[in-house]
Amino acid sequence: MMNTDALKNLAIETVQSPRTAAQKIMSLHLSRDVLWSALALVAVINSIIYSLSLFTGDASLLPPLFRNPVMFFVVITGLLVVSIHAFYWTGLAMGGQGDLGDVLALLVWLQGLRAVAQAVMFVLVLVAPALAALFSLVVGVLGLWITVNFIAEALRLPNAWHGLAVLLLAALGMAMGVMILAGLIGLGAMGVPANV
Repeated sequence: MMNTDALKNLAIETVQSPRTAAQKIMSLHLSRDVLWSALALVAVINSIIYSLSLFTGDASLLPPLFRNPVMFFVVITGLLVVSIHAFYWTGLAMGGQGDLGDVLALLVWLQGLRAVAQAVMFVLVLVAPALAALFSLVVGVLGLWITVNFIAEALRLPNAWHGLAVLLLAALGMAMGVMILAGLIGLGAMGVPANV
């Protein structure tokens, strides 16, 4: 098991050389049970931080669905599970040869890093809002860069461009799925006004 220093070094390497970091994470060969439990844990942590952030702004502007921390947890967990499968199956369709467990391990690690970034953001919003906005932009760009490289490495794709293609196609597929789901259950049930 990794100690704190090893985790910190891996986090730095994830930013500096995502594909090398991805290889190290995959080489741990963590079991699916451990990884799915870790996914639930990072979703809980993200939900707690999100709940705290609701006190720093006007939560009434959000749809009812996103004002409820429990529902937020359900949504973020569902999106993570769907994303993992979407990336995996889209990658296979594009000639990838990876394993679902590898995609799961890398996205769980990425979500763990995002939870840390969210905690930093929460503090920055309280003490330096302008700096928080800049930090948010940097985290967003880095998150996209790391995700693309993680997808490429997990699915044994030739380069980051292939990873970006998988990301875009999977996102398009998920968006269509959400639209179909919204049509089936009704936007009102999701907390969206009917006149939108």
